[in-house]
Amino acid sequence: MEFKVVQKELELQSRGWIPTFHDVSKEIIEIVEASGVKNGTVAIVSHHTTCSVMVQESSHDIDSFDLEYLQHDLLDIMRELIPDFAEEGQYRHPGPIHSQFGRYVGEPGDYTSKNTDGHLRSVFFGRSETMTIKDGKLDGGEFAHIYFIDWDHVRARRRQVNVTVMGTTEDVGDRKFNNGEVIDTLRKFTDDEKAYMEEFDLQLKR
Repeated sequence: MEFKVVQKELELQSRGWIPTFHDVSKEIIEIVEASGVKNGTVAIVSHHTTCSVMVQESSHDIDSFDLEYLQHDLLDIMRELIPDFAEEGQYRHPGPIHSQFGRYVGEPGDYTSKNTDGHLRSVFFGRSETMTIKDGKLDGGEFAHIYFIDWDHVRARRRQVNVTVMGTTEDVGDRKFNNGEVIDTLRKFTDDEKAYMEEFDLQLKR
C-alpha cells in the first residue's frame, strides 16, 4: 500500500482594522483532489501565532463589516472573553523588552506589538484543524467550510496557511465499525438504581 505526503502553502492578504475570516474551502478541496491521496487526512495549520483555523458552516448572510453573521457572532463572543486591545496597559504584554525586540526585527512601530488580543484568541481557539479524506474527497459533512482567521487587526499583512495531505493512494475497504450498528452511549441504570423507595409514595399513591 503506497503512502503519500503532499504539502502546499496558501498565501493570503488580511485587511487589518478588524479580524479577517478567509474561506479557504475551495483551495483545500483542490489540494486534496490533486494530491492523489484517496484515504487519509489533511492538516490545515496556521503559520502564525495570532491566527486560527476553523471548520464551520457558512452562514451566507454578510454584514457591512464583510463578515458572515456566524463569524461576527463568534467575534462578539471572543470580544467578551478577550477584549480588543484598545489602550495602553490593558494587557501586560507587550513589555519593554518585547517592544525593543520588535524594533530590532524591523517592525514599523511599537503599535504592531499591541496585538495581545490576537495571541490570546489564537491560543484559546487553536491554530489548526485536521479533516478526513475518503475516496479522494474531503469529508466535511453537508455544510462544512474551512476558515483561516486572522485575529491580529493592528495592520494589513500577508498570511500563510500550511496544508499537509497524508494517506494512501489505494482503497481501504469497508469502513463500517461493527457493521454500522448504532452505538448506544446512553447511561444504563441498574435494577438497584431503579428500585422502589418509600420517598416515592406521595407521588405514586395519588
